Amino acid sequence: MQPTATVLVYSDNASTREQVRLATGRRPAADVPAVEFIECATLPAVLKELDRGGVDVCVLDGEATPIGGMGVCRQLKDEIFRCPPVLLLMGRPQDAWLATWSRAEAAVTLPVDPVEFADSLAALLRERLAVQA
Repeated sequence: MQPTATVLVYSDNASTREQVRLATGRRPAADVPAVEFIECATLPAVLKELDRGGVDVCVLDGEATPIGGMGVCRQLKDEIFRCPPVLLLMGRPQDAWLATWSRAEAAVTLPVDPVEFADSLAALLRERLAVQA
């Protein structure tokens, strides 16, 4: 198992980014590596970090302004070669169809439920690390 996994968190709201960090803890599950976070509050920062490489999973806030995570996800899937899997944070469960449209691999609702979030993040990390192996 690699020593750490890198999770990019995009939200203009510092509280939402904190919810993600707290729900993840040091690692979302015992069988995945410890997590290091890259926090981004703007789309240019997200694109810069993804250009650097090394991101294992992206967590995007669908409620972010001025550019929501659903639109960002769709853009990343169109523009980034081998885009990391995306976990989308949605404002309402009824927005699940938009998460599908955006091509996110997983979605959970806000506020972040720690158990649901950690399970979803761990599943994406397992898939990503298996592909990289």
